Amino acid sequence: MFEEMRTRDFVRWMFFGILIAAFALVQLSPNPLILDVGIQLTFYVIVPVLYFGRQFQKQQVPLSRVVFLKGASRWLLPLAGLVTLSTFFSMAMLWLQLRVLMPVAPWMVDSLLERAPFPDNIAYLITVSLIVAVIGPIAEEFMFRGLLLKRLISKTSMWEGIGTSSLLFGMLHMDFFGAFLFGVTASILYLLTDNLLIPILLHIFHNSLVVGLMFISPGWPEWLTVMESADIYTKAVPNAIVLFVTSILIFAVILRLAQSLNKKKEEEKYQAFLKKQREALQNEPDHPEMP
Repeated sequence: MFEEMRTRDFVRWMFFGILIAAFALVQLSPNPLILDVGIQLTFYVIVPVLYFGRQFQKQQVPLSRVVFLKGASRWLLPLAGLVTLSTFFSMAMLWLQLRVLMPVAPWMVDSLLERAPFPDNIAYLITVSLIVAVIGPIAEEFMFRGLLLKRLISKTSMWEGIGTSSLLFGMLHMDFFGAFLFGVTASILYLLTDNLLIPILLHIFHNSLVVGLMFISPGWPEWLTVMESADIYTKAVPNAIVLFVTSILIFAVILRLAQSLNKKKEEEKYQAFLKKQREALQNEPDHPEMP
């Protein structure tokens, strides 16, 4: 399915799609909010729907082949735990990055901690929140765990594909380390379940929590969140402890999932070997009876 798609074709579609959308939107309205929403909808909705829809139709593969509900419910609780773990890790990792930057680039720290006011346009806020919390995760999972991961695996190996796709995923996010580990986890979950819905749910849960905290309680939890430069030092101990504990737990989870994935792949190889042997025996001509 995804292995037969070409990444460069998708990149070409995305490049020209955004170029055309930006030109059209600038001509239609000078409002920067409309331009922002239009570009995001092009990136996360229009181009992915057109490209993947065409590919699914071309290959005559139903969407239910890669996204299905069967067996998904048993993953809901583990996914919620992973999201909680990932969120606390990202908070503590942000503290570490700010702590490293503070002595050499305090101006950058101030810039990162500066919180821009929300626009007064309610429709814009609702639309962007839906894109970040729901639409974006769905599109990104099709792009990174579907197309990119599968293509890289077909060209290299399973673990090289996981590592490279997660590295690229991390490079496109401000929280590089958190996004990289998230990418590794999501990739393993997809390969383990063969169901893109599982990493999609993980991504939606994570982004929805981030959006919710941003609007409802941006300073939660108060004992951990760095809101100003002084917090880098006053909240150093809890952040260091959280970073240490969550790092161990995340690596333990990834290791456990990786072991399950390796076991699954070995079983698939064994079953493929048995199938090949059975086919060889069935195709083997009968020997003539001895006189």
